[in-house]
Amino acid sequence: MDDTDIVLEVDGKNIPMNGFVRKILFGMVKGSIEALRDVGSDWKTVSINLKR
Repeated sequence: MDDTDIVLEVDGKNIPMNGFVRKILFGMVKGSIEALRDVGSDWKTVSINLKR
């Protein structure tokens, strides 16, 4: 696992991402998670499920 290990699935279908997109998406999620009061920088995994 590298420092940008992230998977995007939409309706159960894996969406391929190139390195640039993977790095941007990972950075946005990582930064948002670490800004939360009860989350430290030593977290191991994060799961986010969106429904609309």
